[in-house]
Amino acid sequence: MSTISLPLRSDPNWYTPSDLPVEFRTYDSALENLRLGSAGKVGVLDLDLALVGSATRVIRQFQQLPLYLFHPLYIDAGWPGMAFIYTLQAGEGIVQGDRYRLDLHCAPGTAVHFTTQAATKIYGMDDNFATQVVNLTACADAFVEYLPDPVLPFRNSRFYQRMLLTVDRDARAIVGEVLLPGRVARGENHAYALYYTDTEARTPDGTLLFADRLKLSPRSASPQSPGLLGSYNVLATLYVVTRSSPAGILVERLHHCLASQPEVLAGVSELPNGSGVAVRLVAYTSAAMRAAMRLAWNEARLALVDVPAPDLRKA
Repeated sequence: MSTISLPLRSDPNWYTPSDLPVEFRTYDSALENLRLGSAGKVGVLDLDLALVGSATRVIRQFQQLPLYLFHPLYIDAGWPGMAFIYTLQAGEGIVQGDRYRLDLHCAPGTAVHFTTQAATKIYGMDDNFATQVVNLTACADAFVEYLPDPVLPFRNSRFYQRMLLTVDRDARAIVGEVLLPGRVARGENHAYALYYTDTEARTPDGTLLFADRLKLSPRSASPQSPGLLGSYNVLATLYVVTRSSPAGILVERLHHCLASQPEVLAGVSELPNGSGVAVRLVAYTSAAMRAAMRLAWNEARLALVDVPAPDLRKA
């Protein structure tokens, strides 16, 4: 198996997303203190997971602070061999000039859940911006979940994430993100400067299945305008990527389970190219969104693998 050399990991073109949106390029300037790429500014997680016996194991691991992880947990009574990977972050949160990259390769037949230990805080920025690249590969007959805790952007923060999902025809993936409005108790309600995420799903040969962009720039357009969040505060997206389950049935199941949540507005639609289902949700509170996302995650799991969502043992 080939490995990535250290010189490549030190190349800014490797850990910085290509084709940054023009809004971010405007802020692509040098930092006065820790320069871009210096120790503690580039977080890396590079993992290979494979089926060993009846359990999914990490067979290769490279980590570079501020990103790291502990040993996988096996906490799902309904699927004892499924690995639960909790990624951690040294320090309090993401700051200006941080560049994170996660390469997560899940071999054939693996079952793995990726999450974070806590919400991701993105601190206010005087200069530059922060980015995260996530490359998630689900090989044949793999079942992969990527469900980090919510993102909490502080006033004047600028964050861009690019996620590439490479999904085999026989693989299944559940991928989600939740965006909180900020530190509401401090009067920060969508007071960040820029928050963008680009998500793509492709086949192993590179064929595009779907692409989705979330773009919020409160200084040019209020997130709470009628065309965006309206009167709601919390935004979430859940992708259920599968080409082996009828999308129409998935849409009906997810729509039905979310209709019971009065504080949440949800839209469920089929993804292009028969690649699954997308759910977009808005809620008034983080508690309401947490309950709705768990319902949707549980329903998607039952539909794909007939195993309910476990307790992730978070405080």
